[in-house]
Amino acid sequence: QVQLVESGGGLVQAGGSLRLSCVTSGSISGAMAWYRQAPGKQRELVASITRSGSTNYADSVKGRFTVSRDNAKNTVCLQMNSLKPEDTAVYYCNKALMSLAFTWGQGTQVTVSS
Repeated sequence: QVQLVESGGGLVQAGGSLRLSCVTSGSISGAMAWYRQAPGKQRELVASITRSGSTNYADSVKGRFTVSRDNAKNTVCLQMNSLKPEDTAVYYCNKALMSLAFTWGQGTQVTVSS
């Protein structure tokens, strides 16, 4: 079973940037995604990327977030710019198709202060 380790979160002021990384313990085929879960809310998909690099974003982050992957390094990244307080959440990576999801990692906390 592939393990997922997310990192790069932290506390940042509104308008700031963070870069999240997700390292997998094995090679990943298929599309990967970043998700987030805010307190009291359901987990939501933020951005996805296919193995060939095609991307898709939630409307709430379009133009601010950029997802990328390095297949050789088994890494998926999320560059987050112009952060807003509503971006505060725990961020996770996993397969884009939930029916194929790996066991969830611990995620990385992102807190954006106003």
